[in-house]
Amino acid sequence: MSLVFPHTFVPWFRAVAPYIHAYRGKTFVAGLTGEAIAAGKLEAFVQDLAILHAIGIKLVLVHGFRPQVTEQLAAKGHVSRFARGIRITDDVALDAAQEAAGQLRFQIEAAFSQGLPNTPMANSTVRVVSGNFLTARPVGIVDGIDFLRSGLVRRVDQVAIRRAIESGAIVLLSPFGFSPTGEAFNLTMEDVATATAVALQADKLLFLTEIPGIRENAADPESSIDTELALADARRLLAAMPAPTQPTEPAFYLQHCVKACAGGVERSHILPYATDGALLLEVFTHDGVGTMVVDEKLESLREASADDVGGILQLIEPFERDGTLVRRERTEIERDIANYTVIEHDGIIFGCVALYPYAEERTGEMAALTVSPLSQNQGDGERLLKRVEQRARQGGLDSIFVLTTRTMHWFIKRGFVSVDPEWLPEARKRKYNWDRRSQVLVKKLV
Repeated sequence: MSLVFPHTFVPWFRAVAPYIHAYRGKTFVAGLTGEAIAAGKLEAFVQDLAILHAIGIKLVLVHGFRPQVTEQLAAKGHVSRFARGIRITDDVALDAAQEAAGQLRFQIEAAFSQGLPNTPMANSTVRVVSGNFLTARPVGIVDGIDFLRSGLVRRVDQVAIRRAIESGAIVLLSPFGFSPTGEAFNLTMEDVATATAVALQADKLLFLTEIPGIRENAADPESSIDTELALADARRLLAAMPAPTQPTEPAFYLQHCVKACAGGVERSHILPYATDGALLLEVFTHDGVGTMVVDEKLESLREASADDVGGILQLIEPFERDGTLVRRERTEIERDIANYTVIEHDGIIFGCVALYPYAEERTGEMAALTVSPLSQNQGDGERLLKRVEQRARQGGLDSIFVLTTRTMHWFIKRGFVSVDPEWLPEARKRKYNWDRRSQVLVKKLV
């Protein structure tokens, strides 16, 4: 049995406490691919879901079964066929899907029923509810391809699902739906999870998949994972991707994340099942482990224009007056307006930040990070920081730095480290105010 060290455990537990408070009573829809189950990840995933359930998160679990159906078809001497990322389901494939769904539902319910001592399931009581919550319709004939018994979600019985999760149960959905005439249709896990999340207006939709996330450079399989995509950026990225032909391609998952956020789901996530505890890492750590698509409710995080100069001046003036920020003249902001990002709502600037690149040194200064007192403690500062990081990476920078006299701890908490002012690029060092004695903090982006 491993030892628990208070000097590491206590700070960690305190660090996750804000997330526990924030998520209690929220609704999450989790989509588990059949590939994850085939890779032996079911038991650990169920344990992690049980932890979320224990802290008061309302859960719907949708399981996939693609490899299981393919295996059943192979045993019958039948070949799997896909188009547009969707299985073409003939009568044989429908029988195989029904068999696979029954077996997986049994396995999942059994996993939630465990309560062995010295495991995360000890002392847990998790009730799982299944049912005919989905009404489906046929995909039909698309581009000359008849999808036969493959279907799409027509309607989700959100009232019945909401009643079940409000009672403390976890709702388990298989990717099957039925028409009003009683016909069964084979659905995709991603379609079911997305439609359910939208119907419930869930706070999160989480896909545990075989891909690590959406890469910053789709053409480079070794490029870094983009940990956060604004909905508008995700739409642009998706439009530039080839239409998915297989259900294991990044575009297949991204299109569902975009659809969910466009339908009112605040956050949708693509997580790698290969990472142990990916679900917990994504929910309880700042940077997470996969890609999160964010529906920016205000549609307001954007690059600044000349029309924003007055609003920026009005926002930063109180902070300049009390010495938190260095004073900037209107002419300076007008000259550098292309460097600024703002958060705006109903014509009012509530937050701003600027990025000044030093291309030769492959770094950039983040300056004038400001959030109005009227909207502080709502995550706007982090949204601005994330956008600066995105702009810096797009500009080929390896790091960003900030000079501050009062907010060191906020930056340190978000991955910045303190360095000597001598570290600064030569051009910035010449402008450094030694009387102000600002602390220099740096964050590496690679």
